[in-house]
Amino acid sequence: MIDIANNALMEGFLSFLAGGSLGALFFIGLWWTVRNIGSSQYVALLFLGSMLLRTGMVIVGFYYVLGDSWQQLLLGLLGFVVVRTVASRFMRLAEQSGSIQKKSDYAP
Repeated sequence: MIDIANNALMEGFLSFLAGGSLGALFFIGLWWTVRNIGSSQYVALLFLGSMLLRTGMVIVGFYYVLGDSWQQLLLGLLGFVVVRTVASRFMRLAEQSGSIQKKSDYAP
């Protein structure tokens, strides 16, 4: 016999995990772009290309992975927002402690 409540709980967890994974990809890509934008010859192209790639990945991911029901979409969005919050706090704490160096601070 299939336990419907357990199945729904697992689907919810996987939706949350998928949203968090998409959020991690998005914000790691954003972090990489910000770190490399100062050393690029084509700043506008790097920024625009990164934004389109990151946004496209998230939209396609949400559509294909989480697009079946609004509950899955909501849990995926919650996972995305949790990753955003954690990343923002981590970066703020790392910046305050001085453990993050600007790329220009590195010796060539």
